Amino acid sequence: MSAPRKALFLDRDGVINIDHGYVCTPARTDFVDGIFALCTHAQALGYRLIVATNQAGIARGYFSESDFDGYMDWMRGVFREQGIELTAVYHCPHHASEGLGPYRTACDCRKPAPGMLLQAMREHALDAPACALIGDQDSDIAAGRAAGVGCLIRLDASAGAAAASPGLSTVISLREAQRVLEECSRKQILRAAPSG
Repeated sequence: MSAPRKALFLDRDGVINIDHGYVCTPARTDFVDGIFALCTHAQALGYRLIVATNQAGIARGYFSESDFDGYMDWMRGVFREQGIELTAVYHCPHHASEGLGPYRTACDCRKPAPGMLLQAMREHALDAPACALIGDQDSDIAAGRAAGVGCLIRLDASAGAAAASPGLSTVISLREAQRVLEECSRKQILRAAPSG
């Protein structure tokens, strides 16, 4: 029996790069401490790495989709220099109330809607319960739940003892997220193992 296809879904602003507000240039990019170690470890555990990010800066006219694509090409290059391959990048350019022109729409891709995650699962033949997601907003976690992602990790540097929530771990650093991801992977392997 082949292992299920799984991915680690990464929010971008606040998880990959520090959220300085509508970041879309290398000059404004500071990577979150531990992101490269986390992704290297995730790859070793068999996760594909998929970015799923709301980009209201496009909707508001702060930068274009072409600007975004060029920036993400640069970011992918930085990751490749670290030996890390980002399998895919999905973005939502819409905003229901602040978007300009065609970008002003209530879509099914802007988190907390699960559209980006569901599209990725279809296009990459992923097994949702085997997948994991790391986000820093309630909307990330809600999208993951709606898409059936099995391991949800919320990054919150100010978190104390968070209330227990099924399938959700709250961590204060990506180093801690790495530990949780390893635990999720181990549980998934045990569930997939044939019973004797």
